[in-house]
Amino acid sequence: MAVEIKYVVIREGVEKMSFASKKEADAWDKMLDLAEALEGWLGQAPVGFAEGQVEQLALWMAEQKDNLSTIVRTGRLPQETSEQTDDAPQPAQEDAAEGEEGAVALHSARKRTKAA
Repeated sequence: MAVEIKYVVIREGVEKMSFASKKEADAWDKMLDLAEALEGWLGQAPVGFAEGQVEQLALWMAEQKDNLSTIVRTGRLPQETSEQTDDAPQPAQEDAAEGEEGAVALHSARKRTKAA
């Protein structure tokens, strides 16, 4: 008989996710806490959202907290910031997803902007 340990994240009596490690469960729980705080804050926005959109947006922002933090801190998208540092890896997969022509044109436009 095998023994398996599961860590379950439960919110308001509802099982949200289960994980094999406590570290992953704690990280998910922390992300849900952030999403809840963002949801309350976004609810105060002077923009009208359809039902459920505030919750979805808050959850997405919480999942993207590293990118959001970079944008707030630097005023730039994370891809723009990583291109300006010499030892940071280039987001090659994202450029490829945009299409070769679009990625080249965007990259060339940034180069021209830096030179000006």
